Amino acid sequence: MSENWLNKINWSEGGLIPVVTQEVSSNVVLMVAWMDRDALKRTLETGKAVYWSRSRKKLWCKGEESGHTQIVKEIHLDCDADVLLLTVEQVGGIACHTGRHSCFFNKLLKNEEWIISAPEIKNPKGI
Repeated sequence: MSENWLNKINWSEGGLIPVVTQEVSSNVVLMVAWMDRDALKRTLETGKAVYWSRSRKKLWCKGEESGHTQIVKEIHLDCDADVLLLTVEQVGGIACHTGRHSCFFNKLLKNEEWIISAPEIKNPKGI
């Protein structure tokens, strides 16, 4: 398989690209992560979201431990070719390691305080 499609991406100096992951059924932004070439190739091959974990320094198939996998429906590249958008089916309804549906659950109020705007679906200790 040709890798011309991978060469059209403006990878960072470290060989990564940010990825916004959105739920296909609700359009909710679930998370932001990173991919390298191998993660993107494996995502395309398996149909499941595979990311590059900067903290673990290795490939990470979303849900490999928790079972909360992401089935990829579409992959989009932005106009500058430096950000990916994945639309996914979020298996189990939990995308965040905190046990919430989305990683974007902290909401800023007008008085400059953050509040938690979404409940835990599952205790994070069980994830």
